[in-house]
Amino acid sequence: MTCFILGATSSGQAQEKTNFMIILCDDLGYGDLGCFGNVTIRTPHLDRLASQGARLTDCYATAPVCSPSRAGLLTGRTPNRLGIYDWIPSGHAMHLRKEEITLASLLKSAGYDTAHIGKWHCNGKFNSPEQPQPGDHGFNYWFSTQNNASPTHENPVNFVRNGEKVGPLEGFSCDIVAEEAIHWLDTVRQPDKPFFQFVCFHEPHEPIASPTDLTGQYPEAKKKGEALYYANVSNMDRAVGKLMAALDQRQLTDNTVVYFTSDNGPETLNRYGGAWRSHGSPGPLRGMKLHIYEGGIRVPGIVRWPGKTEAGSVVSEPISAVDLLPTFCAEAGVELPIDRTLDGADFRPALRGESVERQHPLYWHYFSAFGKPKVAMRSGNWKIAAHWDGPDYPPGSSLRKGQQDIIRSASLTQFELYNLREDLSETTDRASEQPARLKAMASQLKALYDEVRKEAPVWPE
Repeated sequence: MTCFILGATSSGQAQEKTNFMIILCDDLGYGDLGCFGNVTIRTPHLDRLASQGARLTDCYATAPVCSPSRAGLLTGRTPNRLGIYDWIPSGHAMHLRKEEITLASLLKSAGYDTAHIGKWHCNGKFNSPEQPQPGDHGFNYWFSTQNNASPTHENPVNFVRNGEKVGPLEGFSCDIVAEEAIHWLDTVRQPDKPFFQFVCFHEPHEPIASPTDLTGQYPEAKKKGEALYYANVSNMDRAVGKLMAALDQRQLTDNTVVYFTSDNGPETLNRYGGAWRSHGSPGPLRGMKLHIYEGGIRVPGIVRWPGKTEAGSVVSEPISAVDLLPTFCAEAGVELPIDRTLDGADFRPALRGESVERQHPLYWHYFSAFGKPKVAMRSGNWKIAAHWDGPDYPPGSSLRKGQQDIIRSASLTQFELYNLREDLSETTDRASEQPARLKAMASQLKALYDEVRKEAPVWPE
């Protein structure tokens, strides 16, 4: 196993291996940050991070809903291969199986110290020996929740640290998560090792709670819950600022890759009773969370990679969370597993203005999506979205009895075709005027759809 050397210091000595920090938000919309065009919500720390690194305009989550998205990020595999079809309720059989290999486990095997801080949501039986926990998937240290901060972001009671319940905590979830991440950097991690830290904020997922000093900054917000949402994003931004200051103060900035993104698009206002504070924006994109259209899967992305990103640059090459595993492993000199399909690719060429070489096109499948399209694939500038002959399930209801059989047997029927470079908002279906392209992409999509479904495990009902 080789060690990737960044370069040399002024004294001629080799520098350490690269550290990695992934910051993942929950339900943050493509249009929620100042650096992505929002003129109302104040996000100075993320705007600064973007000015120091690269803004990823075509950044994707691996699914339009949380649990599949997180599992895809950790494994570099489209989540339907893993059998994680929807969000995982407490006690559910779906989970990230022990057979899966994660980014954390690969980096750990290469000598990295690893930590998961925040929302986990990759199993139903959290903190139970019946299913793998963060510690079983490569994280030496974990301070996590099964799903959302409970009862709200303020004063949560459901964190678990390395298998031990923490009990009631004071403060807001993003501050608690940021402070724990800094505590780990200072007193827990092994300083002679490189590190991988996966920081997962609960914000701005419902049930939202925000500090009054920030809600008061939005007097123009007149709709019910609007100021709470704006302040929630600003509070998360402030927590990112704490993390970046911690890296600066500990002289870790120059050797740490920071990758910031969201697990899916913004929640739809009033989709359920508690979602009255969900005022997130997909920007110019069509759809929101739970859609296969861009608003459900295209998310804000920022990467600051010292020596590889030009300050204030913009990368328009499509990059997905499935790409993080192969990219970070390539940087760390870690060999990829060869006994399974990886859907991601090394995205470092994109930071040089080059194309990413993909063996598999970007692919999404959400059986319970809003609207007719349930499956999508992007190749170059073109995206194909497929309807299926299965039923229209209520979006976000999770996997229920009898649905696995339908997911594994339903056929793709009608197709929509969009040129995303010319038509970001997916307003014009080009299927009828591009018959040859449609036929080729539909054939490729059907083959990938069948391949992925065959690989997925079957959960006990």
